[in-house]
Amino acid sequence: MSGQFRVFLVVCALWGSLMMLALPASAQALSGLARVDPAQSHARQGGQTLTVTLALSQPVPYRLYTLDAPRRLVVDFREVDWAGVPGDLFGQAKALTGVRFGGFRPGWSRLVADLDGPFALVSSRMQRDPQSGRATLSVVLRRATPEAFAARAGPPKGDLWPDPVTAPLPKDSGRILVVLDPGHGGIDPGASRDGQTEKDLMLTFAREVAQELKRLPNVDVLLTRNDDSFVSLERRVAQAHQAQADIFLSLHADALSEGRAHGATVHTLAEDATDEASALLAERHDRADMLSGTDLSGQDDVVADVLLDLARQETQPRTERLAKAIVGGLKLKGAPLNRRPYRAAAFSVLKAADIPSILLEIGFLSSDRDFQNITNPGWRQAMAEGIRDGIQAWIMSDEAIRRVVRQ
Repeated sequence: MSGQFRVFLVVCALWGSLMMLALPASAQALSGLARVDPAQSHARQGGQTLTVTLALSQPVPYRLYTLDAPRRLVVDFREVDWAGVPGDLFGQAKALTGVRFGGFRPGWSRLVADLDGPFALVSSRMQRDPQSGRATLSVVLRRATPEAFAARAGPPKGDLWPDPVTAPLPKDSGRILVVLDPGHGGIDPGASRDGQTEKDLMLTFAREVAQELKRLPNVDVLLTRNDDSFVSLERRVAQAHQAQADIFLSLHADALSEGRAHGATVHTLAEDATDEASALLAERHDRADMLSGTDLSGQDDVVADVLLDLARQETQPRTERLAKAIVGGLKLKGAPLNRRPYRAAAFSVLKAADIPSILLEIGFLSSDRDFQNITNPGWRQAMAEGIRDGIQAWIMSDEAIRRVVRQ
């Protein structure tokens, strides 16, 4: 084991330990759902203002709006567990005449608070405690005229609303944007076994990884697809460039000849594959050639090659450190790794010259053990946590290295 790899394992272990120490004992059980803390949730009315506070075990995406006739506040959440929460969650606030909550569609839950008058929305904010990881949603409403309330009330337009996991966010200086790329999709199912397809499994897994990454205080997430649609290799990389991504992570669970591949592998870009299996994977994934997302318009071939080489000289070491950090994060979570977990091949989807890009095979559907793991939600949860810890370790290390370079 190289000294550099040992450093990344230590960083991953330290981050994982810090995360566990930050959580209260009751929150250390494995759960992908945010839980409501009734003792810290309340409603306060002062003069014309009503403030509703909901305490959660972790931040979650949400939306809120008001409805008229009857007047009520509606808050939709991603992944909230309401088990054991009393009906008088917000106490005896006079402005709230009733509260109801529960699931209303897969993966989403809803809270409805009946209002005793026209209280219009003023602001909402979800804050995360950096020490405990807990979150507090604060909603401020102010009494309005019936006409003003009715004018602003109403559900969001359209039957569907953007998934907060995948909706692109404006690039915020100091934050890290991770683009998750669920492999295949649409007419391209990828590998398949016993009625399970790679495209469906990887979309589910990408959403699970996104939820884990969004728990980090400085990370935003974008998915290249959020449904069963075909996205070309070129479009996947173009999305990452358009969003100014800091990391591009392509997720796969391929199939090779029986007995030839087991366990997770992390791939980076290389002109020549490090082994035959990686070469076969690259050939399977790259059904069409593509150009790098780097803007080379107006340049001749010689200049274009030079510019690409210069960009990759900076990006490649960062990519290699990212790959090793993710391998380290997975190892600390006990994930079954391939005997050679770090490999390289000419994957077209990794050809962004200026974005650290890796392709992760979380396992192989052709392996009996891997197939059982990949279709197990509990196992995928541990894998998602390992990816989260690895990326966080890389962020910490990469920033430290870049500070030294800038000095």
